[in-house]
Amino acid sequence: MHNSRVELGLLGSATGTESSELAVVFARLRADFPIFERMVHGKPLVYLDNGATSQKPHCVIEAEAHYYARLNANVHRGVHRLSQEATDAYEGARDIVQRFVNAAQREEIVFVRGTTEAINLVANSYGVRFKPGDEILITGMEHHSNIVPWQLACERTGAVLRVAPVNDRGELIVEEFARLLGPRTRFVAVTHVSNALGTINPVRELVAMAHECGVPVLVDGAQAVPHIAVDVQALDCDFYAFSGHKLYGPTGIGVLYGKSALLDAMPPWQGGGDMIREVSFAGMTWNDLPYKFEAGTPNIAGAIGLGAAIRYLSDIGFDRVAAHERALLAYATEQAQTIPGLRMIGTARDKAAIVSFVLEDVHAHDVGTILDLEGVAVRTGHHCAMPLMARFGVPATVRASFALYNTQEEVDALFAALHKVREIFHHA
Repeated sequence: MHNSRVELGLLGSATGTESSELAVVFARLRADFPIFERMVHGKPLVYLDNGATSQKPHCVIEAEAHYYARLNANVHRGVHRLSQEATDAYEGARDIVQRFVNAAQREEIVFVRGTTEAINLVANSYGVRFKPGDEILITGMEHHSNIVPWQLACERTGAVLRVAPVNDRGELIVEEFARLLGPRTRFVAVTHVSNALGTINPVRELVAMAHECGVPVLVDGAQAVPHIAVDVQALDCDFYAFSGHKLYGPTGIGVLYGKSALLDAMPPWQGGGDMIREVSFAGMTWNDLPYKFEAGTPNIAGAIGLGAAIRYLSDIGFDRVAAHERALLAYATEQAQTIPGLRMIGTARDKAAIVSFVLEDVHAHDVGTILDLEGVAVRTGHHCAMPLMARFGVPATVRASFALYNTQEEVDALFAALHKVREIFHHA
């Protein structure tokens, strides 16, 4: 039985600095993740690339395997027992997601391949109403997945992309965001948490400002949902997108939340099975929400696995996860000051557990290669945020991003390896 997480029930909610007792319990949760049984270059795996994708607990792997071993059938299309059971499991996952983000209706939860597809769906479907001269407002810290779909929408429609800048700490300049909201603004798309910096945006405030101007808002929540309890009704956002694979769930599954009135008014993006009610050669009528936007056979196993991941994370509790990750972030930020020539990129006051940095006279890829030889996995490069890298005058950074299974000892391993990088490059 892989049930380390039940030990969390013995503890109260952590506040402030993480207690040593809580740290011990989170260290035990590592047993739920089979990948930590392996070695890398003869050393224990230190996985600090969670911003790219998280590792998967046994319960998620088993949920997907159970579907293929015991339930494998297509959904919504069969009267036989397997199809009914597969449909129940798939739609049960939708109910889990609805509760997870506190959507008002289950019909507001659309399963997609991931955050990227969710944003493209909105840009292509809601975006049909954009006209020449209309403005779409984003921020200077967006992932390419929340830039390029809007650039393509602008090319199709003649709309114009506006970008709210960030300051030297990597925080959105809210006053500039407000100034750029104007009579021509037709849409706002903003990240909840920056994948490259860890900055947490004041999304509720930004949504309220946009709504005062009658402008709908999409929130890219890919980096937020593993770390922050998200309530879409409290945020009052019009759309919220996230991926399963960063949330301890499978790849190839994600979610678009949309307010039902908006989704109802939007045309389908893709055509095919399940998104139609009737088809003739003379025309067609659309299915009800959310199926209007779920053309073709969905990732059934992925949705079931995502449901298992959400249950796993919910059992642990966001307060505890947040306290654990805050402690890791604080410790890593403190340790970073011991490395000569290390420059932090992104020092926002409100920040998720991401440490992004450059090392003087050493390319980020060289740093990442040496860290890998020490068994430490980090992400190096522009993090699909090239305009943000240009803003800070760097071609790439090294990014260590933390998750619930990481430990203080792994932070120590990261910085011991960075000292070795300096030795190799004669910076000792």
